Amino acid sequence: MAAPILAYEDLGLIQGAGWLFRHLNFYVGPRDRLALIGRNGAGKTTLLKLIAGTIDADEGRRTIVPGTRVILLEQDPNLAGFATLGDYVMSGSDAPEHFEADAIADQLGIDLSRDAATASGGERRRAAIVRALAQDPDVLLLDEPTNHLDIGAIEWLEEWLGRFRGAFVVISHDRTFLTRLTKQTLWLDRGNMRRAEVGFGGFDSWTEQVYAEEQRAAEKLDAKLKIEEHWLHRGVTGRRRRNQGRLSKLKEMRAVRAAMIGPQGAAALAMGSDDNKTKVVIDMEHVTKSYGDRTIIRDLTFRVTRGDRIGIVGRNGAGKTTLLRLLTGELAPDSGTVKLAKTLDGIVIDQQRKLMAPDKTVRDVLADGGDWIDVLGAKKHIHGYLKEFLFDPSLAEAKVGSLSGGERSRLLLAREFARHSNLLVLDEPTNDLDLETLDLLQEVIADYEGTVLIVSHDRDFLDRTVTVTLGLDGSGKVDVVAGGYEDWERKRAPVVERKVAKAAAVAPAPPAQARTKLTYKDQRDFDQLPKRIEELDAAIARDEALLADPALYVRDPAQFDRLMKAIAAARDEKDSAELRWLELAEMVETLG
Repeated sequence: MAAPILAYEDLGLIQGAGWLFRHLNFYVGPRDRLALIGRNGAGKTTLLKLIAGTIDADEGRRTIVPGTRVILLEQDPNLAGFATLGDYVMSGSDAPEHFEADAIADQLGIDLSRDAATASGGERRRAAIVRALAQDPDVLLLDEPTNHLDIGAIEWLEEWLGRFRGAFVVISHDRTFLTRLTKQTLWLDRGNMRRAEVGFGGFDSWTEQVYAEEQRAAEKLDAKLKIEEHWLHRGVTGRRRRNQGRLSKLKEMRAVRAAMIGPQGAAALAMGSDDNKTKVVIDMEHVTKSYGDRTIIRDLTFRVTRGDRIGIVGRNGAGKTTLLRLLTGELAPDSGTVKLAKTLDGIVIDQQRKLMAPDKTVRDVLADGGDWIDVLGAKKHIHGYLKEFLFDPSLAEAKVGSLSGGERSRLLLAREFARHSNLLVLDEPTNDLDLETLDLLQEVIADYEGTVLIVSHDRDFLDRTVTVTLGLDGSGKVDVVAGGYEDWERKRAPVVERKVAKAAAVAPAPPAQARTKLTYKDQRDFDQLPKRIEELDAAIARDEALLADPALYVRDPAQFDRLMKAIAAARDEKDSAELRWLELAEMVETLG
């Protein structure tokens, strides 16, 4: 392993009346790809600023290799005082070279001559990315880099970071982004810092193991209350089980919806029965919408049924917002018809986050200053309801203005989900939410009895929530696909690949005989895999215990490297084993 180029020892920072964190020890290697994970309010953004050197710690020692260039991409860059986006990009003594900035701006599709005062959130974010990347960093610190970016820009950034020769530390709620790019994880948890030589893809398994070890230690020390609090914060094992159940239900819903979509993808729901007629809540027939000479939506026929979860995806400017407004009746089509059920009663949570007055308290927002809140017709105490949305009940008296962006978004969700409705419209709902809140939002959407319309660039979120995806390519065509973002991606695969797949399907296989029991191999795997998974867990725990020695990489770098490879291999095998066992468990349930 290469020696670290940046490290902190006994890092501590005071915030307000106490320590935000203390005695943190961590390092960044020259080619590290680090995911920085932690709850909203844990101090992740503050920690990035400390690493960048833009703020000073109250205690601790920062060590950095001379000449190392550390660049921070902030969540909300300050463009005040700059006439154009280009002026911002090229400002300061550390301004990048013009040709580098122009080249990156061209690839990202951003006009740097754009007026900074009127630039959109996406344009401001692109300008900040141009400035950060063009400065030729050795260590790149990225704070929610995908916020306000469309899917095309996110994929471009992924490719750029994949080729990047330096190190980066990234905070993001975008699971797909983190899973594809990161190879190590820093976990900021309850004022402590942990590091694992696994990327975000192995984060849940790692944290589950950490909590299990803490539970065993707590039981020995008779401190069960502390570990119960840990589980309240995350509930990893229970949430994983709920996720499996939710995803199974989602697959069933997608299968039902796929049967309604014709081979040409026109979502022509069969209307033969009265039951089907009552299920239609939005009915679009041959809808076309244009602005000037540009056709945004062309001849779209689509029916939304009660309980659908509709995802709308596409690049910025492709027409997502136009389609959303057509679906909700806010915008009339140029031709065709849009009929909405008379009983439709919707609530909208938009990306502008038109939040409550900052001088109001959380209690004012949720319960009009009282102790009880009406949640879908049932009375709940405000403290209990705050817990459901991962808030500490003591925050009931906090001012809205004192909350972080993620906490405000969570408060908005808590308020809106308490209202009666049968249509939920979510426009970029994942911005500013931490991973735990995203899990919570997925659960709430899964339990919601009405219809949901979602505009989002978060690919993993869409894959976990929607039954139908409406994909816009900017030409006016709308792809209607049963499933999530990945299903739409497969439909957009090159024509040659589709032809090959079609040719392979010309000669259908003879119908398979209905199975009444597992094969010998399946039964053996079903019986033996749980034991193998336990063995892998034990091996991973043993190797990680050795790896936890902070002096190991200096004392024996070869052993350090062997342990990292062994852990990665064991995690891969464990993931495969768990997936195989879940598939077999579904087969067992199906066979009775």
